[in-house]
This record gives sequence, structure tokens and C-alpha cells, in this order.
Amino acid sequence: MDTLQKAWLFASYANDLLAMDVVPIHSDSDAIPGRHAVGRSACSARASFKRKAKTEYPDQLRTNHAVRREIVDITFLLPLWSTTHPAMATAYAPTSLADLQSLLANDIKVKVAGIDVDGVLRGKFMSKEKFLSAVKTDGFGFCSVIFGWDMHDAVYSKELLISNRANGYRDVIALIDLSTYRRIPWENNVPFFLVSFLDPETKEPLSVDPRGVLRAANERAEKLGFECFAGAEYEYFNFKETAHSVAEKEFTNLQPLTPGMHGYSLLRTQLNNDYFHDLFDRSAEFQVSIEGHHTETGPGVLETALAYTSALRMADNAILFKYTAKSVGMKYGIIPSFMAKPWAGLPGCSGNKEGRNIFAVSDAELEAGRENAAYKDTKFISQEAEWFLAGVLDGIADVMPALVPTINGYKRLVGGEAFWAPNAVTYGYDSRAASIRIISPPSCPPASTRMEIRIPGADMNPYFALSAIFLLGLRGINKKLPLPGPPISHFTPEDRKTGKIKMLPTSLESATMRMMRPDSIAREPEVFGNDFVDHYGGTREHEVKLWNEAVTNWEVERYLELA
Repeated sequence: MDTLQKAWLFASYANDLLAMDVVPIHSDSDAIPGRHAVGRSACSARASFKRKAKTEYPDQLRTNHAVRREIVDITFLLPLWSTTHPAMATAYAPTSLADLQSLLANDIKVKVAGIDVDGVLRGKFMSKEKFLSAVKTDGFGFCSVIFGWDMHDAVYSKELLISNRANGYRDVIALIDLSTYRRIPWENNVPFFLVSFLDPETKEPLSVDPRGVLRAANERAEKLGFECFAGAEYEYFNFKETAHSVAEKEFTNLQPLTPGMHGYSLLRTQLNNDYFHDLFDRSAEFQVSIEGHHTETGPGVLETALAYTSALRMADNAILFKYTAKSVGMKYGIIPSFMAKPWAGLPGCSGNKEGRNIFAVSDAELEAGRENAAYKDTKFISQEAEWFLAGVLDGIADVMPALVPTINGYKRLVGGEAFWAPNAVTYGYDSRAASIRIISPPSCPPASTRMEIRIPGADMNPYFALSAIFLLGLRGINKKLPLPGPPISHFTPEDRKTGKIKMLPTSLESATMRMMRPDSIAREPEVFGNDFVDHYGGTREHEVKLWNEAVTNWEVERYLELA
């Protein structure tokens, strides 16, 4: 095949159909790996894990039906500017420098963006000439202050590792990921690429670069013979407001897009039909695939489920869906809010993560379930899935700030059982009352077996949330951890009060203190490690400090007159 190497990727979806994709990767000197896998389409299932087939020659898979539900992975030595697995690449992503130049032939500028620890896109326009120069070399300089200040550009309360006065808020390296190529449909189809951030001295990923953290989790999975896949769904309030109007109202008395509680309503969407359709259509044009899109219970609330894909692509899509929603909303004078709980007395906004599928039981176990299952709820998931579940349960309380990163996020969890928001270390078969919902036969086909992590809110940083889940699960598999106790069906509501059920931290302050303990599971090298915990924990301490210093409307209304 001369300079062309082929990897055959196989994926099995909920309908058990085989999708076979040819992924050409050139070995020429100007090669750019990361070309998309053509023709993949997600059906109803979302995935988290697919075991790699252990074969030396991928063509053997064409006749080997035993590995039809596996993925073959071939590792290539990649040029500096692209370190992304081909399954994560977007359609039309360039595979050579000549290809890239051809794609940009009629453009004069390019938009690039990276992600900070709060999950906020930080970026800029670059001239085409500057962009191409950065691609040919080792990236470009980007001010490290995006890791030295909060989401409102206030410098952190204490000096942290990456960006501080001592190092002069120096530049870090922004490494362009050409496999993320898109065009922004609401900005005259300007080309767009995501970047990852590297230390300028070591050229290693920054310890808290969201894309770098999740890529490292993927690499650990690959060493065990797994590949990480995931899905995400967002619930979010929509307000008939603009940035100016909410500022003038001082963020009070906001007008919801529609009144009343109307989950799965076909009528309520007609009130804002163009906006509702544009969210779906512009996302598709921006290569952010949506699986489901409907109203949810609450005034002006929508829910959007993103189609499952490889974990890093999923996190990219999650961030870019929020960017899409907010951009489309501006066109209609609407603010979609991904704040976890914008109003008291109403359900909060979740951001569930799902995953599969070394989790499925074998065909032989399908009728009666797995013999050595710890409990009835786990009979129809694999042994690896049970270990994975145990790993998540074992460490979830120690990584809570990675799942619920804001002050407001914990308001959703306090008393959350009234609205199905989980606040305890629990699991259960098809249970929306549990923190981890097992979805397996008999309620779904084996290929759709997965776990739904219900703890994160819509304000999560998807890179950190997915990393936490996968790293804890892999730790569980590695250590072959047993489940810590029975499923939620074995307990009563009173058990939460008596201590029989282990509760999760109920505030960002307590969650951060727990994560930063010297013996925290989050500090283990196979999870997040010390550098991440110290820096990210410091950013959460800053958030807590601002909250503790704030005087809220509730305090004024309660104490001003009568205290």
C-alpha cells in the first residue's frame, strides 16, 4: 500500500449492525493524522468502552465474526500538531498540509479556542498566514492568565502553579488540533479549530488543561486494551433576555421563555419554533450531533441529548453545543442558561454522562444473568462493569469538584431526591433515584448496556467530569474492587439519616476540602494526581472565598429589618 496505512474500525450499536470504516493515515512528511472515520452513525445507544481486538493484522477482522463488537486500534507515530485518535476527527478534517491549505484557500482568517478550568471557551481570530505558520511549527503562544483567573477574569485569590506573578503570567503553547476542523455556520462559515495547552518548557500538556486531562485518561484506558466512549445530555433553562437586560435587572425577575411545567410537550416548542429548530440544525452544521431534543419539566426548560462518540470528541461536542446554544440564543434575544439550579423550588439542570460497552454480558449469560454477580441489579452487566462501578463508587466523593464545580451546583443536590437529583453514593438497576443508574438487559439490548452517572449538573466541565468517571472506573477494574454495598433498592429514605447510606459532599467548600486531603483518591497518580488537585482545588477555594464574602439577597431580605 506504499505510504498508505489502513486501520479497519469496527463498531456495534444498539441494533447490532456492523459499521466498518476505513481510516487512511498517510505517512508522508506532511501527513496530518486524525482523519475522520467515514460513515459512522450512532443509533439509540451510547457507549463508553469498547475492547480493542487483539490481532496483529486488521484485515483478519473482515472474516472474524467473533470480534465484530470490538474496535481495532493501530498506534502511529504522530506529528506534533495532531495527537488525536482518528475516530475523534470531524468530517473533512485535513490529512496533509496541502489538504489544509486547500480547505482554507478562500479564507483570510481562522478562529481558534481552548478551554479553561471552568469549561469556558477562550479564543481569538488569527490571520490565515499566522495560523498556517503555527501549524507548521510547534503551535503559538497563548497567555497563561486563562489558567490564572476565574470565569469573570478576576485573578485567583492565591498564587497557583501555572499562571502567577512570579512567572509573569507567561505564555503557554497552544497546540492546534486539526482533527477538530469545523466551520461556524452563524459566523459566515469561518473555519474553527480547538487547541490544547502545553507547558512552554517541557512541551507536556498542562496538568489542568481540560483536553489534555481527558486525553491522558484515554491513554490509560488504551494501555489496558480499552477505548473510552461516552454520551451526554443537557437540561437548561431558557430566558427571554439579553446580556444587557439581565444586567439592568441585576439578574432578578427574569422572564422564562415559556410559562408552566411542560415536559415532552409538542405544543410549547411552537411558541419559539425557529429557535427550537435552529438549536438542532445549527448544531448539526457545526458537527455536533444531537440524538434527542425536547422540552423538559420547568418554565422554558429544554433537554438536548448529544449522540455518543469517543470520549474526547464527546467532551468537545458538549462544550461546543453550549457555545452553539448561546450563539443561536443571541440571534433570538434568548439566554439559554446552563446554571445548575437558577431557581429555588424547581428542578435543577442536569448534565448526565453515560457509558458502555465492555459492560455487556456474554450471549451465554443473557438468559439467566451472570452467575458471580454481587447483586441482582448487576446480574446483566459484565464483571468488568461491576469492577468499574465499584471504582466509581469508591472514589466519587473525592472527585466531586470535577463533577459539580460551582457553588450553585450543590443547591441542586441538597434535598435533591425530591427532583431525582442524586446526593448519595448509590447505584441501582434502571433507577433514576440512584447516583449511578445501571441500564442493562432486560430493559435494553446487550449492546446498549451502559451506566448513567447522574451527579453532574449542566454547569460541569465535561472534560473533567468524563475524566473523573473513566479514571475511577479504570482504577476499579485494575484493582478488581468489590462493590461497597447493596443497590439503592435495599435501603429506605431513613437510611440516609442514620448513616447506612454514604452521602456526598453538600457544598463546594466541603467537596474541595475532601478532594484536597493528603489521602484523597483524587491525588493518586492513576487518578488526577497532585498537580491537578493542587491547582484545580485552588481555583475552587477561590470560588468558595468569593461566595463566603458575598452578601446575598436572601440575607438582606431575611435580616435587614428584623435582626
